[in-house]
Amino acid sequence: MRFENRVYDVLKWICLIFLPAVAVLYSAIDGVFGWGYTATVTTIISAIEAFIGSMIGISTKAYKKENDDAKQS
Repeated sequence: MRFENRVYDVLKWICLIFLPAVAVLYSAIDGVFGWGYTATVTTIISAIEAFIGSMIGISTKAYKKENDDAKQS
């Protein structure tokens, strides 16, 4: 599996910037409004981050393998 450059860039931004910011935002707002489920929500967000990060890693490995194979040909 290899993502196109645009997909890779978007997923990387989501994983490294957006989802951690959402987790922190929810934790902060929950402290003010008392919505609850902070641990549950942040755990789910972290699981999504880990999944996307794994997919990015697999894509990067496939991309590097393709480039290495092309250089050897």
